[in-house]
Amino acid sequence: MRNQVVFATLAALLLAGCGGGASGTGSALPGGSSGAGASTPQSAQVQSEDSIASANALGSPVKALNNVESGAGSPLATVGRGALSISNGQCSNGVEYFVPDKNGDANSTERIVFYDQACTQIARDTVRKYTVLGTNAESIARTVSQYPQGNTTPTSVRTDNVTVSNATFGNNGFPIVADGFDRIENSTLNLTGVKSIESSAEYSIAAANAGVSTYCGDSAGFNATGISSLNETFGWAGGNLPGGTRTVNSDGSVTYSATQSGTSYVGGIGALNIATGTQNTACPISTPDFTLTGGTSKGSYSIPIAATYKAGLLENLSVTNAQLVDGDTLNVTTNTSQPPTSSNFISGVLTNSSGTQVSTFAVDAFGDGTLTVTQSGAQYVMNNWHVIK
Repeated sequence: MRNQVVFATLAALLLAGCGGGASGTGSALPGGSSGAGASTPQSAQVQSEDSIASANALGSPVKALNNVESGAGSPLATVGRGALSISNGQCSNGVEYFVPDKNGDANSTERIVFYDQACTQIARDTVRKYTVLGTNAESIARTVSQYPQGNTTPTSVRTDNVTVSNATFGNNGFPIVADGFDRIENSTLNLTGVKSIESSAEYSIAAANAGVSTYCGDSAGFNATGISSLNETFGWAGGNLPGGTRTVNSDGSVTYSATQSGTSYVGGIGALNIATGTQNTACPISTPDFTLTGGTSKGSYSIPIAATYKAGLLENLSVTNAQLVDGDTLNVTTNTSQPPTSSNFISGVLTNSSGTQVSTFAVDAFGDGTLTVTQSGAQYVMNNWHVIK
């Protein structure tokens, strides 16, 4: 969510720089952005670029962990904004779950999250269809449709093609996390039918010991449509290669803790691509499966993340003093007094090396919300933890 806000802030800064005091082309990085440690004052365009890069860097692992956790167990036992039992097809505290999906497809499930607890205003609809590939593997096709509040037409649709291997499976084809598994995912986010975000991720989760599992992963992605006003697009590649921990808490929630490191990229629209190598099935990862090609490095980042989920829904996200490109720092907090569907559920603040606020973002548990550039006041839309326009 913070990523979405950060993405929005970054995009706002970028656009503000182009329309304001920046030079007309905006296609080259002004002065050659140098990465962490820069001490010179940032132009509006650099602030925008840094904000976009920071949002991408944060959004990538949060989105990937969302997908891992939401696909890591059947919600029939504990669904909703709490550890609540739910019956098939019945509303429970703002969530409905169907086996099979509402269309009646074989080997399918469907989970619908609503803005309200009475299940009248749809927010997110996830349809999952799985195919058994053998005793310990299956492929999964997921379609995630996002609806703005009060609207019955989705504004975005994300398709995920997933392969789970080295796993044992429980009810409805969900992998049993306590036994460990390996996961590969390729995703495309479409806005009103136009491809916007391309991303790929891999995760390896070891068998649990006393409720704690070690895990590692990497991911790469980019904005396929780019920022037209800058004639640039932005991407990212990195992961928690040494590994992190997934801890089952006493209330049934789980917390992922790790430091995400990687590189932010910029390039011409259409220039970036994801390169695929060899899947990793153990930690630590020496060579990531997914990397980015066609772009220029904008700098590296290091982001300590703690993300807590209950029944597959993000409940809390915390980032403290993440180190980003050009010496910027990001802090992210969760407003637990707000429901996960609130656009103010998660907020982030990006500051530069002199301690001046660069941008802020506010998103819901799905990473949908607004990014605001401090200098210009411009606002940009974030979707699925990325700035989209």
